[in-house]
Amino acid sequence: MMSKRILFLLFAVAIWVMPVLANPGADAILGQWMSTRRNVKVQVYKEGNEFKGRVLWFKDNDDPSKPMATRLDENNPDPKLRKRKVLGMQVLSRLEYNAKNGRWENGKIYDAKTGRTWSSVAYLDDDGVLNVKGYWQFEFIGKTMRFKKVS
Repeated sequence: MMSKRILFLLFAVAIWVMPVLANPGADAILGQWMSTRRNVKVQVYKEGNEFKGRVLWFKDNDDPSKPMATRLDENNPDPKLRKRKVLGMQVLSRLEYNAKNGRWENGKIYDAKTGRTWSSVAYLDDDGVLNVKGYWQFEFIGKTMRFKKVS
C-alpha cells in the first residue's frame, strides 16, 4: 500500500514538473545581445509568453552630424511614429517559443532604416549564437542577423 502512495506521489510530482523541464530553453534568449558585426546591441525581454527586443545601442558613424540619441524613426510608414527615437525602440515582437523544435517563431522584426516590418524566427546554434531571421512570406527567402550574448 505504501509503495502505491509513493508511486502516485512521484507520478503527481512528475506531471507537475514536466512542463517546466520540457521548456528549459525558452528563456535562453533573454538578455543583452551584440550583433556579430558589432553594429547593434539589443535587449531581449519577455512579456507574458511573448518575447520582444529593443535597441540599446547602435553604431551611428554613417552620419556623425546625427548622434545616436537623436536619431528618429523617420522612415516609418506611420507618420505618427516618425518622431520616436530609434534608441530604446522595440524592434522585435510576437516571438513565441516552440519547444518541439527549440525555436522562437511567429515574430515580427522592424527595420528602422527602411521602415519595413518582416516576419521573424530566432534560434540558438550550438555555439550559443542567436540567429534572428527576418523574411517575407517564405522563411528561406530572408536575411539572418547573428548575435552573441553580452555578459
